[in-house]
Amino acid sequence: MYFLKIILHIRYRVYITGSNAKMLSSEIATTLGGRYMIKNVYPFSFKEYLIVSGININNKNTIYHFRKGINKAFEFYFRFGGLPEIVKIEGKREWMSNLYQKIFFGDLISRYQIRNDSALRILIRKLAESVKQPSSFNRLANVVSASGKKISTDTVIDYLGYLKDSWLIFSVENFSAKLADKEANKKYYFIDNGMLNLFLSDPQTSLLENLVAIQLRRLYGKEVYFYHNGVEVDFYVPELQLAVQACYSLNDVETRKREINAILQSAKRLPIKRMIIITRDEENTITENGTAIEVIPIWKWLLCL
Repeated sequence: MYFLKIILHIRYRVYITGSNAKMLSSEIATTLGGRYMIKNVYPFSFKEYLIVSGININNKNTIYHFRKGINKAFEFYFRFGGLPEIVKIEGKREWMSNLYQKIFFGDLISRYQIRNDSALRILIRKLAESVKQPSSFNRLANVVSASGKKISTDTVIDYLGYLKDSWLIFSVENFSAKLADKEANKKYYFIDNGMLNLFLSDPQTSLLENLVAIQLRRLYGKEVYFYHNGVEVDFYVPELQLAVQACYSLNDVETRKREINAILQSAKRLPIKRMIIITRDEENTITENGTAIEVIPIWKWLLCL
């Protein structure tokens, strides 16, 4: 870092990349003061994944021409994520499992000198199982402790911070909550679908919402919320006045009624100009009392952004 400070002093532009196991952004901030800008690099978007897979999306006609190839590529992207190495590799799940072990032991256990590694494993699994639901610090501490690995609420808070710094998870706050509840009761998503898929036996609905969360986070950063105040909407982007529901299928009558009602009720409490329900394959427009709700397949939504 001393050498870096020297070349910065003589006004060279420097790009620093690398594993979080070596240096965290917070450590760069401490060392370099105000002489830096951080650019978060996410796994491939679906558009980028298609390009690397040899399918170059230029216009709508191209999309429909390559529909079969797009569907096949999306199935891999949906289940195994968008990390660059995963695109061409054969044993995708095994590779993801090895990467997780590297993050767990290198970026977490070793870096933070965690002795209760079993509690951390259980916490990660619980976050994966609860990816669509708000989770409070106290609830997570109780769940982990109930497994026989006692852990305090303060330790859970520390562990969640470590998981975020290691780029394994990110959080989304409740737009309607007061400050204390915003901090203590969040939704947690995994930074890549392939990583989340390691922990789930029936992953479809969780993977869909997680992928929506990743894309919104990529585009709008921390200005993405969920809304929970009597009704619940999966995502709300105040800047765009956009409400988004993630629902694998609307074929079930009760599910359809619940999702539509939630997004319509939210529009009575929030400034909303556009309402979207993102599904796995379904597409149409639902009109209720003069209000239009777009129903979009997730693969098309990802390509249209």
